Amino acid sequence: MRSLLYMGLVSAALVAAVVPASAQSLTGALASTYSVNPELNSARSQLRSIDEGISIARAGNRPTLSAGLDQSFATSRTIANSGNSGSSSLPTAVSVTLTQPLFQGFTVRNSIRQAESAVKAQRASLENTEQSVLLAAATAFEDVIQDREIVRLRRSDIRFLNEQVQAAQDRFEVGEGTRTDVSQAEARRAEAQSLLNFAIANAEISEASFFQETGLRAGTLVDDVPIDRLLPKSVDAAVALGQRIHPAIIAALFDVDTAMFNVKAIEGTLLPSLNLSASASSSFNQTSATEQQDSATVGLSLTIPIYQGGLASAQVRQAKEDLGTSRIQVDLTRDAVRQNTVASFASYVASVRSIQSARTSVFAARLALDGVIEEQRVGQRTTLDVLDAQSELVAAQITLVSAERDKDVTGFQLLSAIGQLSARRLGLNVQLYNPKEHTDAVRDKWFGLRTPDGR
Repeated sequence: MRSLLYMGLVSAALVAAVVPASAQSLTGALASTYSVNPELNSARSQLRSIDEGISIARAGNRPTLSAGLDQSFATSRTIANSGNSGSSSLPTAVSVTLTQPLFQGFTVRNSIRQAESAVKAQRASLENTEQSVLLAAATAFEDVIQDREIVRLRRSDIRFLNEQVQAAQDRFEVGEGTRTDVSQAEARRAEAQSLLNFAIANAEISEASFFQETGLRAGTLVDDVPIDRLLPKSVDAAVALGQRIHPAIIAALFDVDTAMFNVKAIEGTLLPSLNLSASASSSFNQTSATEQQDSATVGLSLTIPIYQGGLASAQVRQAKEDLGTSRIQVDLTRDAVRQNTVASFASYVASVRSIQSARTSVFAARLALDGVIEEQRVGQRTTLDVLDAQSELVAAQITLVSAERDKDVTGFQLLSAIGQLSARRLGLNVQLYNPKEHTDAVRDKWFGLRTPDGR
């Protein structure tokens, strides 16, 4: 039912083969998903936003420079016995102020570490999203193959039942059959037509899901990923690998670091801070006797917090609770990955075993149908016996189709459960997204409103 034509993939677990040029391979569909899937692109954009947190944190160590302009109009009038007098002036002041933080209670240093840890956690979350997206695409691919094959089986069933209706009608006309035989065959054909309509609808739904995930219209699909060669040989090996490399666990561990540095950053607000400031100003027309006055100052400003209304203390306690929550979340994530790995492995093994059983069932059902047809010809079986045997054969064939689909899908689920369903692991022919490039581009950026891609 399914063609397994193996392309060359980077992983040693894959084998090389040639896929017909007119066919759509699974690796090609996954490559398209990696490039165009909106969920994955949204996750990348979110990571780029988190990258800016490093530059924001580093800004706490950088100087700030501001300029000021103060201009006003002043007028006065004096009324005296000797006569009236008046004056007006246009006083102007221009100033420039530079402030350089020298010590912020280690707040800035820990804020930078917090931001960097948050970026690493988000990178791991991006890898986890990549796995989810590729799994959805692979599932949609296999669903299209399954549903199209079911449509083919249902149409074949219709053709068989058409023959049975005609045969029953012919026997009835020559007096060898009954109207009941004709009615039974027609009823089964009507039921099969209804099932065919549902199968066609399911195939169309699967094709729509495939387009949503991959951005491709489903053509002739060829499964060229031998998923069984990429999987661990035992459940213990799968669990151990998942616990070591799964991106969800890695993200949770970095979340712990982020929360820890957040505690230290907030504790820094309880320490003194020291700033260096310098300013220069020029005043014009301040008085009638002074045309211009220049001044400059340089100084240190030391701030020692004594009591802050309990705000900082409450924030520290809150941050410590968040740290405890993130540590618990690591255990929860590990347990979830372990459970998902064991369940996926068991499902994969069961699906592999069920394929052989389903093939045996199809073989037996086909022999049974042939035998019933021969027995009907000599009068030992009825039309209903033939219809029942055909129904059992179609059911067995659909079971086999579903088992083959389940084997492939559960294989991809297991690969995702252990954290290995990635474009790099599958050797997809795509330009791999490198999040470090954007991080390096914005880490030390002092000014500029445009993003690295020109927006």
